[in-house]
This record gives sequence, structure tokens and C-alpha cells, in this order.
Amino acid sequence: MPGIPDLRLGVNVDHVATVRNARGGRHPDPLRAAQLAILAGADGITAHLREDRRHIRDNDIARLKTEIGKPLNLEMAVTDEMVAIALKTMPHAVCLVPERREERTTEGGLDVAASSGQLSAVVSKLTQAGIRVSVFIAADPVQIEAAAGIGAPVIEIHTGAWCDALAQVRLGKSQELAAAEWRRIVDGARLARSLGLEVHAGHGLDFDSARLIAALPDIVELNIGHFLIGEAVFSGLTQVVRTMRQVMDDGRVSARVT
Repeated sequence: MPGIPDLRLGVNVDHVATVRNARGGRHPDPLRAAQLAILAGADGITAHLREDRRHIRDNDIARLKTEIGKPLNLEMAVTDEMVAIALKTMPHAVCLVPERREERTTEGGLDVAASSGQLSAVVSKLTQAGIRVSVFIAADPVQIEAAAGIGAPVIEIHTGAWCDALAQVRLGKSQELAAAEWRRIVDGARLARSLGLEVHAGHGLDFDSARLIAALPDIVELNIGHFLIGEAVFSGLTQVVRTMRQVMDDGRVSARVT
């Protein structure tokens, strides 16, 4: 199938900082992880600066912006503090995500439809500053249409429910839920593209799920973190990113020959 764009890989380095912060000090350094990931084939780096600074810290964001040779994507809550940091740091992109202090990771997508007024103002302010804005949402037609309505040029589809369902299939459970979640992603990505949105995806992806989702031509970027950092303990970050890059490329090829 001609005209299918290349698929970008964004590597999230948050959990390198999680390990560092568990003991304090400077090791391991998320900047070094970012540089290794780029050398291994990453197209960009993602980092989530949370309100409580549980992993990535302000200085990490400043160093990443200054010292990496690829785009920096700042994940952030929709708060005045985070908007001010984004405008000061000027990353290539920001991804607006929901955030609760007690959650271990981002547990769901933004409810754009319910907070369109606040989000529209933030999207406008960041866009006018020259920062590309995406919103992290479920593959729900209501949320996708709301994202287009607030002027966000990009959505990132939350793939966590699908990845969780795939994990159940591997344990011998029914494939029904995984198939339903997959259809939501396929249909959601197609709807978003028809509305003129650029489509990214992320959360819970591993080698197998990344290969599958890479075959969707409407998705142009995957953002992956926890799995890569976890596997790096066993195989090294360079090798893990290279493998992820390869499985994504393999999945993309399957889309082009279909």
C-alpha cells in the first residue's frame, strides 16, 4: 500500500529516573539513557514531569532539551505550573495527560469532552508559542471529535486496555475483549485521520503489541517507556531499543504489502 508514512519511535526515560531517585544521587542518568536510545534508533525522547517530581525532575527536562539531538516530548498535566514550565523550556512537543498523585502510572485518557474550555485555552497558548500539542485519550469517538474541536493537532491513543487484554489472551483467556479493544483502536485511528489529526499511540506496548499496532497505517508514532527500561535490565538499553525499532519496522512493512 503506497503512501504509508514511516513510523516514529519515542522512548520514555521516566523510569531511569525512578531507579535513580530510589537511592538518590545522579545514577542512572536519564540524559545518558536518552542519548543511548537515540543512537539505537529512537526518533525522539519523552519525559513526564509530574507534580510530585517522583521520577523526572525539572533539571532533567532542561538538560534533555539542551543536550539531546532529537525532539523532546514533555508529558504534562494541564496545570498552570506545567504550562509555565513548557513555555520556559520550549520542548518540541507536549502531550497533555491526566494526572493523579496516587496513581502508579497514567491510568486513563483525558476527558477532553468534559474539559474542552480549559484545554482549548492551553492548546492555543502552547501552539502559539510554537510547541506541537497532543492529547492522550482513549480511542473513543466522542473524545477524538472533542480533541479536533479544541484545536489539538495530534492525539495519542491510550493502548493500555488493549495491551492488558492481550496479556490475558497469553494466559489462555478469551480473545473477545482483546479483539474489541483492537477494533476500537483501528476505528479510532481512522476517525482521527479523517478529521485531520496526526495519530500516535502508547501505554503498555511490548515487542509483540508494537509489531501488531505498527501495521496500522493511520498511526505515525509510538511512545514506549516502561517495557523498554525493564527489558534493558536484562539485555541493555541499546539492544532493546534496536529490537523495538526492528519489530516496528517489520510491522510497518506488513502494512505496505497488504
